Amino acid sequence: MLLRLNIADNRPLHEQVAGAIRRAIAEGECGLGDRLPPARELSLALGVNANTVLRGLRALRDEGLLEFRRGRGVTVAGGADGRSALLERVRELVADGARRGYGKAELIRMIEEAQ
Repeated sequence: MLLRLNIADNRPLHEQVAGAIRRAIAEGECGLGDRLPPARELSLALGVNANTVLRGLRALRDEGLLEFRRGRGVTVAGGADGRSALLERVRELVADGARRGYGKAELIRMIEEAQ
């Protein structure tokens, strides 16, 4: 798995780490059940602190994309590929809405009306 961070990106580093892993899952570089390299290896490869990587991994675990298993490391959760793609689209919607002056509550109302 080849991950890269964009130094021109102004998002926090842990979000960039999570985004890079999301992309790897969405693009098929990491399949369901695949084990990710240890956080220390990822941090060395990305040139960031191991705690930054762990924070990004925990965010992905909370989203249901990764599973942490004692003794087995971090693996891609079942169904993560579809969820990852959907979450990316939601993030794009929120960003686009913000650019157009819509808040989160307004976007939620629009989604509810579309059902």
